[in-house]
Amino acid sequence: MSERVYIFDTTLRDGEQSPGCSMTVPEKLRMARKLVELGVDILEAGFPIASEGDFEAVDAVSREFPWASVAALARCCTLDVERAAKSLAHAKRPRIHTFIATSDIHLKYKLKKSRQQVLDEAVAAVELARRYVDDVEFSAEDGARTEPDYLEKVSRAVVAAGARTVNIPDTVGYSVPAEYAALIGRVVEALGDSAIVSVHCHDDLGLAVANSLAAVAAGARQIECTINGIGERAGNCSLEEIVMILKTRSDAYPYKTGIHAEHLYGASQLLSSVITFGPQPNKAIVGRNAFAHEAGIHQDGYLKEKSTYEIIDPRSVGVPEGRLVLGKHSGRHALHERAKELGFDLNKEQLDRLYHSFTAVADHRKKGLMDEEIVSLIKESQAQESQAAAMETAAR
Repeated sequence: MSERVYIFDTTLRDGEQSPGCSMTVPEKLRMARKLVELGVDILEAGFPIASEGDFEAVDAVSREFPWASVAALARCCTLDVERAAKSLAHAKRPRIHTFIATSDIHLKYKLKKSRQQVLDEAVAAVELARRYVDDVEFSAEDGARTEPDYLEKVSRAVVAAGARTVNIPDTVGYSVPAEYAALIGRVVEALGDSAIVSVHCHDDLGLAVANSLAAVAAGARQIECTINGIGERAGNCSLEEIVMILKTRSDAYPYKTGIHAEHLYGASQLLSSVITFGPQPNKAIVGRNAFAHEAGIHQDGYLKEKSTYEIIDPRSVGVPEGRLVLGKHSGRHALHERAKELGFDLNKEQLDRLYHSFTAVADHRKKGLMDEEIVSLIKESQAQESQAAAMETAAR
């Protein structure tokens, strides 16, 4: 039996904090609707103390989607927790997500507090949050750089205070998979069945997804992530990537999520339309080139059997189909197939002529040729063929 891994989406909170990603309340509602359709387990809708807009967004999402588990972020202080609780007043399944930094570097330079002070504030915040909601999550900010003995002590204390989920973030994307897995495994062993251990990985070294996978293998059962991997600095663990790894490589990772993968591409496209940028073209799963093939060898194999070069059926993530890009690296097979799609059934000689014309043009172009340009080349070739035939007839 595959074990369940919960998907905690923070597109509307951590994702929105990155430059160019701010969203209005109506935009958050549009995005939340898609996230609910996608099947995320917990939807973090905002940081209510941060702004009136964030407060309104959490309240609006709670009202609009009463069946959804909605989370609100709060620092470990009374004002934040009470503000979060108020924003969740209309939620049927509210979660208060409270956090405080636990690494020595944060304690010394940012908080200017002792370890005992931070421990006391963490426990007090969880106890206060439990007066308002049953579902409380505690995050040890910069947990990946926190001294392990102290991290374990804090984790045990907040669970004893009533936290159901303990999140160990790699806040600055510093950790590497083996190191992070060892830390997560230690916390999992310390807490046993008393709480779910969660991970929240940033992508500063490009390891957010790898670290999240390592953490799941070590016992974490909640992954915090975002659509298109948006978030502070280099972003967060990409929801679409982590979900499709678990789905595609269930042999290596025997875990399941509740995500309806066919909505992944739609969620990515909606987010791109709401914020100021989309994913890079070569972004896994949802990028424009994720299911595109240009090299002739790849195109030939793909046309014979798609699984030669596609490990995921594009339709399974909501992409209509893979596509062949005709450029200077393309081969005759792909060009022949495209010609047939355009209504031209070419014999070998005609295809050879077209191919030479095509590569001559493609060699001087940075981008592939459009369908209308290919049609134009075919017609030019046909005209030359007719002219040559006419000249031959006249010569007789």
